[in-house]
Parts: sequence; C-alpha cells; structure tokens
Amino acid sequence: MQFHPQPRPGTATPWNFPAPGRDRLPNGLTVLRCHRPGQQVVAVEVSLAAPLEAEPAGLDGVATIMARAFSEGTDKLSAEDFTAELERCGATLDAHADHPGVRLSLEVPASRLTKALGLLADALRAPAFPDNEIERLVRNRLDEIPHELANPARRAAMALSAELFPADSRMSRPRQGTEETVERIDAASVRAFYEAHVRPATATAVVVGDLTGVDLDQALADTLGAWTGSPAEPRPVPPVSADDTGRVVIVDRPGAVQTQLLIGRVGADRHASVWPAQVLGTYCLGGTLTSRLDRVLREEKGYTYGVRSFGQVLRSAPDGTGAAMLAISGSVDTPNTGPALADLWTVLRTLAAEGLTDAERDVAVQNLVGVAPLKYETAAAVAGTLADQVEQYLPDDFQARMYERLAETGTVEATAAVVNAFPADRLVTVLVGDAAEIAEPVRALGIGEVTVVSA
Repeated sequence: MQFHPQPRPGTATPWNFPAPGRDRLPNGLTVLRCHRPGQQVVAVEVSLAAPLEAEPAGLDGVATIMARAFSEGTDKLSAEDFTAELERCGATLDAHADHPGVRLSLEVPASRLTKALGLLADALRAPAFPDNEIERLVRNRLDEIPHELANPARRAAMALSAELFPADSRMSRPRQGTEETVERIDAASVRAFYEAHVRPATATAVVVGDLTGVDLDQALADTLGAWTGSPAEPRPVPPVSADDTGRVVIVDRPGAVQTQLLIGRVGADRHASVWPAQVLGTYCLGGTLTSRLDRVLREEKGYTYGVRSFGQVLRSAPDGTGAAMLAISGSVDTPNTGPALADLWTVLRTLAAEGLTDAERDVAVQNLVGVAPLKYETAAAVAGTLADQVEQYLPDDFQARMYERLAETGTVEATAAVVNAFPADRLVTVLVGDAAEIAEPVRALGIGEVTVVSA
C-alpha cells in the first residue's frame, strides 16, 4: 500500500477586522460603508438614538412596539404590500429595541440593494403605524410575557436587574415592558415616541457587503438621503448606578428539578483600558468547555451541562463612561445547588489566591483571536459589530485594535482583571428554583443575606 505524504499547512493569510469608510449625508445621517468582496448578501444596520430610558413614564415597551411596527406599512404600502415587496427583493428586515436605542437590520442580495434601501427608507421616513397593527403587536407582546416569566433564565435576568439597579432606573425593569405598561400602549403613543426620537441627524447606517458595480452614493442619496427631520442633538446619557452588595435572591419555583443560576454585578464598559484583560480573564474563568468553571462543575462534579461567565455592555456614553453586566450563568440540579455554589465560590477564591496559568492565558488568546476570521465571515456579523461600536461611542477601529490588545495581554494582567470583575464578596446571586429545598443550604454558605420572593 502506498501512503501519500501528510499535507502540510500553508502560510496563514493575514486578517484584520474590516476598516469602514465614514461620511455624512446632507440630511445629517451618518454612514459607515465596508466593501467585502464575495459577500453577495449585503447587510445594513440602522441605529436610532431612541434609548429605553427615553420611554415615557408608564409606557415601558413603547420602543419595542415601535421597532416591530416599522415593517407594518408606510404611507405608500400596506403591511401586506410592504412584506410582499421585501420578499420580492429576497430581503429580510428585523428590528429591536435595547438600552442604547432601536436597531433595524436589513439583509438583501447585492443586486437588489437599492430597492431594499428604498423600502427601509420609507419605513423610517413615513411609517404608517396603523391602529389595527399596533393593537395586534401589543396583543402579541402581552402573549409573550407569561412565557418569559415561565422561563427560568429570563426570570433570573429580570430579578438580577431589579436587584442591581435603583427602582427608578429604566435598567431595573424588563426591556420590553411589563403587562401593566404594555397594555397602555396605543398607536398614538407609538407615533409620539417616533416623532420625539427618530430623525436622520441622530441616526447611523452601516452598509457591509460586496458593493462591486453598486453606486452606493447614488443609492443612498435616492433612499435614506431623502429622509428628512429636525437637526436635534443626541440625548444626554444618564449615569448608571448599581448596588453590588453581596446577597442572594431566590425566586421560588416549588417542585423545580433544576436551579437556574445568575450571579452578577456591574463593571466598566468597553471604554475602560482594562476591557481586553477582562475579556481574556473572563474567558479563562467560564468562556468555553475547558474553562475553570466547566472543568470543576461539569467535568469533575457533574452538577451541570455548563456554566458560562461573560461581560455584556449595557450602555455607554460619549465621555467614555458606561456600564457592563458581568455575570456567571448556568443551571444545576436542585439537590446539588448548595454544593455547586460552594464549589463555584471556591473557584473564585482560588483564582484570586493563585491566579491564572500561562497555559490558560495562551489557550484563551488562541481561541479568541484565532476564531475572529470565522466569527466575522458574514457581512451581517461585521455590520452588527460596527453598529455596536457606534451605539457605544467607540472608534471605528476598536475591534481591530481589540485583537491586538488581547494578544498583548499577559497572564498577570488577565488575572487581576477577572478577579476585580468577580470579587467573591461583592456578587448578587439570583437563584430560580425550589426555595424549600435550596434556601437553607445556600444560607449555610455565607455568601450573603438570603431573600425568597415568589415567582
């Protein structure tokens, strides 16, 4: 038998996060464009300065209803006709509201980009917001709420936000509103929110894909460039305050066979110089199957299918201030809730005492930096990241520099960052599970005062 020689790897192709071009249309709309040869599906992200904290008192969720209603017809097309036109373009249009603002996401074949941009522009310029469609969207949202409350992970997230932030802070309440607030939303309130906060002067459009043969300047001028509005200044971003005094809240679910864990606090956002080290250290703690938390709680003890640690930006400001949620999440079987938490805290204390190893740091850097070309293989992934940077007031080259900074971060720096991010004595722990089974074992751990609330 003749064996062929083993293939040898070739020279790695240099890769950098795409650098966008930036300009501004006469109507004040900021445009970021990025030509990506071969990406025949073009991604467009439009970021609107309509943050959740701008919602009127008692109308939490109106930003979400407005976002969903952008595809429910315009001054030219009914909801059905608008959807049909999108389908003829082979396009998809989605929208959602979050703390930084409202985001619309369009994907369309490059050959039909101009047509799809026209539909997007009409949705932004002259949305119909018909009474019957708004009523339907409100009903749909009300139908979603009981399912969210029944979902342990979503319920834990709601409870953690309510614990961390002051009651008068929009961050303390569900992002898409409660049953009480959503019931109050009607077409008039949606139109009022639109008129107050949606205009081209405070919006940004990101266009990413293969733009060969596309006269993007003309396409933008004919579509989004025709959108008019007042030259209003962006809203000031209020400071974020939070209470991370160590404590435990149990959301009682009698008979639950699993306990949902969500352990968190608020820390610095991506403007902070410590962010790359924090990302690296957090990945070593619980970013993958080989992280410390999984190695102990999953592989050694068999308490869980997986536990993850992460940092998620909540809101940023032009002056570089802002906040990110730093959290550990997962689920364990009910009888082992106490032991699992004990081992989790042991991992945190051991990390503080002994630090990360060079091997852990090296694997994390290799995974985070090495996977980047795959992570940003699609135009949508690039466009989404660029739009995130816009919403967080970051420079356009932030992500490119981020990988350089990750590669330069040492083990000691990553250790200090993750220990500061997850101090064992300043974490708010939310447990969604059977309080009768887990309350006493958790109290015995001494990780904070234990409070039980009903689900």
